[in-house]
Amino acid sequence: MAFDLYQHVTDTIIASLEAGTPAWRKPWTGDTGAAAFPRRANGEPYRGINVLMLWLTATDKGYRAAHWFTYRQAQEGGGQVRKGETSATVVKYGTFEREAEGGEDTRKVPYLKAYRVFNAEQIDGLPAEFHAAAADEPRDLGTAANPELDAFFAATGADIRTSDDPRAYYNPAADFIHMPPIATFHSADGYYATLAHEACHWSGHGSRLDRLGRFTDRKACAFEELIAEIGNCMVCASLGLTPDFDQSAAYVQSWLRALQDDKRAIFKAATEAQKAADLLLQTRRTEERAAA
Repeated sequence: MAFDLYQHVTDTIIASLEAGTPAWRKPWTGDTGAAAFPRRANGEPYRGINVLMLWLTATDKGYRAAHWFTYRQAQEGGGQVRKGETSATVVKYGTFEREAEGGEDTRKVPYLKAYRVFNAEQIDGLPAEFHAAAADEPRDLGTAANPELDAFFAATGADIRTSDDPRAYYNPAADFIHMPPIATFHSADGYYATLAHEACHWSGHGSRLDRLGRFTDRKACAFEELIAEIGNCMVCASLGLTPDFDQSAAYVQSWLRALQDDKRAIFKAATEAQKAADLLLQTRRTEERAAA
């Protein structure tokens, strides 16, 4: 039987959901310290589905190093993968040209290819810079506002409103985010992580990523929540925050059904989540480049 890469990735994510340890959550639980985005050997961050897959592997194996190498890259970097180590699967998207019928024109055909990588902690002889620093203690910011984070969310351009209404939500018709007062949260981390989740929904408005119009039925709404939670975690990882993982069992079951019905669903969710995170983080990255 041919190896079905889409099914392999989907089965892996379903197993993590059923175990209660989704790949995009686990890096912030227990004692693993601050979550880092997985990076290639050259330092380039992974994106989309590869972030989830490598987070899941790192959590399962207890890896804290951010960098991942192919076997050849490890050798070229002066290292050697230890005997008996198991690789992780990542995917590469691409296109190739195929002649159209008649042979006069060509068309681009997408493909998905799997390849294997090893975490820096599986490799001997690499420079120390590729290995993780000691885990930080979890930070409790209390319930006071954080001016730097307030400035970050304000810079996105989102209309963020606060009242005594004890609900956090995004109103797509009026295009605003509502948040309860920060003083009602157990920690500032929880407040800003919740705001990041709602901001991911905000990113899908028709004037921005134009995603929400595609999600109209109940199953599709659950899929949008999956996008928002993954995007939330991507944003939080960049901001040094711990996401709020309080979601209902009903949503989890909806996500499982969506994944089981469509083996490409998690790829779609990860891609949409990456777009949402990119939109929210673009102002911060511009400022960092200007300061460099």
